[in-house]
Amino acid sequence: MMKRIFHILFCMIVSLSLKAQTTINVADYGIVPDKDIVLEVNQLLHSLKKKKDVVLSFPKGTYQFYPENAFETYWAVSNHDNSLKKMAFPLFDMDGITIDGNGSEFVFHGRICPIVVFESQSVTLKNFSIDWSIPFQSELSVVENDEANNSFVATIGTNHKYRVKDGKVYFRHYDWEDPIGQNTPFDPKTNAPIWDSRPYAFNIKNAVAKDLGKDKIEFRKATKKVPPVGTVIVNHGPQGTNRLVQAIHLKNSKNTRIENVTIYAAGGMGLIAERCENIHLDGYKITSKAGRTTSTRADASHFLGCKGLIRMENCLLEHMLDDGINVHGAYVKVDKYVGGKQFLCEISHHQQWGLTFAEIGDKVTITSRETVLPIFETEVSDFRVLNEKKFLITVKEVPAEMPEGLLSLENSTWNPDLVMRNNTIRDNRARSVLVTIKGKVLIENNYFSSQMHGVLIEGDNNKWYESGGVRNVVIQNNIFENIGYGDSTGYPLYVAPLLRPEQRLGDEKYHWNINFLNNVIKSFNGHLVRAISVKGLDIKNNTIELSRTYPTGLQRTALAFEYCEAVTIEKNEFKGFDWPITIDKKDSAVNFTVKKNKGISK
Repeated sequence: MMKRIFHILFCMIVSLSLKAQTTINVADYGIVPDKDIVLEVNQLLHSLKKKKDVVLSFPKGTYQFYPENAFETYWAVSNHDNSLKKMAFPLFDMDGITIDGNGSEFVFHGRICPIVVFESQSVTLKNFSIDWSIPFQSELSVVENDEANNSFVATIGTNHKYRVKDGKVYFRHYDWEDPIGQNTPFDPKTNAPIWDSRPYAFNIKNAVAKDLGKDKIEFRKATKKVPPVGTVIVNHGPQGTNRLVQAIHLKNSKNTRIENVTIYAAGGMGLIAERCENIHLDGYKITSKAGRTTSTRADASHFLGCKGLIRMENCLLEHMLDDGINVHGAYVKVDKYVGGKQFLCEISHHQQWGLTFAEIGDKVTITSRETVLPIFETEVSDFRVLNEKKFLITVKEVPAEMPEGLLSLENSTWNPDLVMRNNTIRDNRARSVLVTIKGKVLIENNYFSSQMHGVLIEGDNNKWYESGGVRNVVIQNNIFENIGYGDSTGYPLYVAPLLRPEQRLGDEKYHWNINFLNNVIKSFNGHLVRAISVKGLDIKNNTIELSRTYPTGLQRTALAFEYCEAVTIEKNEFKGFDWPITIDKKDSAVNFTVKKNKGISK
């Protein structure tokens, strides 16, 4: 009887929640396929500012978004270039809104940002794709080469028109041109960056182009090594303008869900989230469209200074020109201690300018920039932005004696947990996963195959200023295949703070408690784990099988450890390798247990 009562109550709650939602057919507001609908979408969103729990339902079709009538504002986006940005869906101060595409295609033209979620809660994006009529990357397919003269001929993809002037190529976009800038050579046979790709990358200073007509261009002195016929050289465009247009930006928002959304292109990242709480990705896809080699110009997904739970499940991330997922905090420089428990600080990296670093009530940690280790935790009592780059922060307590040397601050409140399950990340430039957060991390039942490291646990206070040291990571039951084919030096798991020569390892270990368990590694180089400054590292029950997809042979030691403590290497098995698989343990690595492994030379 009691179970029946609970069932009835549950059904009533579900029924009430469904009744509370208002569904709007956007066609009733002039939003129809095959015409520019930016103005109509903006007007409809503006009319819904005070309303809760609204579903905007797009009848299935192909919808066009042009920049001329879009909402525009100056917008700071972490890991991108700040600028005046035009937005198709400015979801500002929304509560419970759902964008349901019902399988529609959203096609964008020019430099317009598709979706920005700001200071909103319970936003759901589902059942649509994002694409551009002209992708931000341009592609050159090598059809002839001449090693003796260091030259090759390439055809230009049908998506782009171009011109050649003074030996340089300029690719035409919606209302601008891109010269050749950052670039990555891809192999059409694997649909991934080419093996040992660096010798085939363009030297833009030396390259001389000649237009041969019929979409063919001859290049001389363009690469260190002439690329093989068939190579697709993907031009990202120049730094400073090639990260202006992310596909989805989540900022200062809570409880966001992205479900069955596919992104085929972006002039930056597929998804960038900053200072958000609770994000769920289910069926989120980054992939290239037919006729193209690559998808997004930068990361498939990126999370900075978030908290709560980030959950990524059943996602496909492929062919992007940077990492699959990166989850981290930020170190900001302390310019000086002003006195009165107040610090003048500077946002450390130019692509983080405008970041909301902290608010009143947040905990922050004073950190050494020399050792990248924490010194003193306190609470924010006042926070005042001076400009895009600098702010004043007042805290409740400071050390009795201010530490000597260069200092940074790290926000210790905004650190999320991360769960990654049943995802595929493959065929991309750079890494599969980067994670440097103090929350709980679970990475299980995924497939990874990337040009660089599989899972990189880093943290740095000198380059990207991505904090901080991990405290509880489980990586289990995953498949890592052909990790590190960019230069054959990558590892399925690489753990180490990134230090400049003037920095040093401190007295404490930077990373703690990492478990690498029951994974299958299909490897051409035999690499498994490399770790520096870790306390508590279990490497157990992993199977490493020889793969012959790429040239085989060990470039570095299979397992390498420096300044590590409490490491267990147990019941791992190397299969099929015809060279010695060894462990390189420096004297600074202590409290080691190595037992019951197979295929490791002693």
